[in-house]
Amino acid sequence: MNTHFPFVEWFRNSSPYINTHRGRTFVILIEGDAMIDERGEQLIQDLALLHTLGVRLVLVYGIRPQVSQVLEESDIAPQRYEGRWVADQVIMACVERVAAQQRLWLEARFSLGLPNTPLHGVELVAVSGNLVMAKPLGVRRGIDFDRSGEVRRVRKSAIGALLEREALVVLPPLGFSSTGEVFDLDASEVAQHAAIALKADKLILLGDADGLHDASGRLQRQLSPDEAEPLRAAAAPGSELARHLSAACEAARHGVGRTHLLPWHNHDALLGELFTRDGVGTMITQHRYEQLRPAELRDIAGLLELLRPLQEHDVLIERSRERLEQEIDDYLVIERDGMIIGCAALHLFPDTAMGELACVAVHADYRGSARAELLLAEVERRARRRGLEALFALTTHTAHWFIEHGFVHSRIELLPALRRDAYNHARKSKILLKQMN
Repeated sequence: MNTHFPFVEWFRNSSPYINTHRGRTFVILIEGDAMIDERGEQLIQDLALLHTLGVRLVLVYGIRPQVSQVLEESDIAPQRYEGRWVADQVIMACVERVAAQQRLWLEARFSLGLPNTPLHGVELVAVSGNLVMAKPLGVRRGIDFDRSGEVRRVRKSAIGALLEREALVVLPPLGFSSTGEVFDLDASEVAQHAAIALKADKLILLGDADGLHDASGRLQRQLSPDEAEPLRAAAAPGSELARHLSAACEAARHGVGRTHLLPWHNHDALLGELFTRDGVGTMITQHRYEQLRPAELRDIAGLLELLRPLQEHDVLIERSRERLEQEIDDYLVIERDGMIIGCAALHLFPDTAMGELACVAVHADYRGSARAELLLAEVERRARRRGLEALFALTTHTAHWFIEHGFVHSRIELLPALRRDAYNHARKSKILLKQMN
């Protein structure tokens, strides 16, 4: 009897990401809300799993809600300005105490190794220290921020040495000065500076929001820093969204490959973002996660994989590796995180003003999202640049799609001679034509 385990299929599909992430440096911020009442147990287990898979981890943790709770219980109302409190001596004592308690809680969780627990057998060393240097915010608009500070620099060599020894580095939202003082810092700023200094492969910000959404409520999977900037400017000063977007945009502009905004309350968010192709939250990057570009020889294997199911169902005629190699300059591809998910070709015919739109294909998991239209539009731009007056297409299954996009039924006699001679009469493909206006 065959037993189906969905996990096995997911594990197989995640194997390319396991290999990709091994040896990479991730800076991960967990906001304080994620660890109230020991909510962070699942996150700790997921971080330990990443560590065992060879990811170099720097963990930054926030403490704002915990400190706020202690201050409220002590009937202390801190002075605030643009989302930052003035950390006087009393408040700073509270900040230091809570930061130490939270660090100890994290180190205890990373040390858990009892049988029948997810961390059983995992040797994980969590290390903290005076790894972030700070300076005071000083006096701003007449307000003396006292022990509230900002990051001066991150001791990247020291952190790098710890990561080389396979330690998990823990950074509290505290900084140290050359005068021996301790300053209260914004955790997202610590994460941003650490990611930039270490040239991290990823900065992951775990907060309350389920990523970023457009006006219709649809999740924005990917944004550039420039696209995210208006959202940051519109966010309330000092809010989690404003702080996370500021950190994400700055990190992206300073060389951090990808920054991810994820919800901590979704227990699957961290692993889902890292080990599935579409992810869970919003990614901010200077480099396009999905791009439409001319095909290259290195894309041949991906094209063959994309086209195989359509050829098996007789939607497309078979194209051999040799043929694809010969015609590769005719092709456009859509690449998504290293996978070819769409393609189209523009074949030219000497001494004619007509071109053939051919091999329009989109992976089954990504249909219904205008990618075929995107390919068509780019082929049409190519055709106009080459001075073509018309495009034709041959199809057995998708004539209606072509008609919906401006093609009309045509006759074999109107095809270029080379294409007319190669027409497969047994296949009985419908011929469609579109004038390039």
